[in-house]
Amino acid sequence: MPTCRTARGASGAAVVDIVLVMVVLVPVVLGILQLALVLMVRNTLASAASEGARYAATLDHEPADGVVRTREQIDQAIAGRYARDVSVQRVVLDGAPAVQVTVRAVVPALGLGGPGVELEVTGHAVEEEAVVGP
Repeated sequence: MPTCRTARGASGAAVVDIVLVMVVLVPVVLGILQLALVLMVRNTLASAASEGARYAATLDHEPADGVVRTREQIDQAIAGRYARDVSVQRVVLDGAPAVQVTVRAVVPALGLGGPGVELEVTGHAVEEEAVVGP
């Protein structure tokens, strides 16, 4: 008879063990997913800002064209809500005229809403200059 009582007690312990492991494991997995989401959005925004700056720095385009290009890139890659705050300005970069595109966005917790991580990324490109022949 003592073996039956031991078997019954062991089956209840397995449930408790699983719950204790899940209490630790679920937040760790959710934290890894949040980090992956933030890094993916940050890399996408940085790439779009750089592309927009390069586009705006070409001879036949204005800085406002870089904002449009940046928003298109972000909208195609992730979502338009991340492209709400895009700004452009002309700057001097190492003594050369350049275009700077800045994107600010908030990545909500696990993409669902609630408090989020604020991101600000910047892309630079040196402006093209017309070459005057001799």
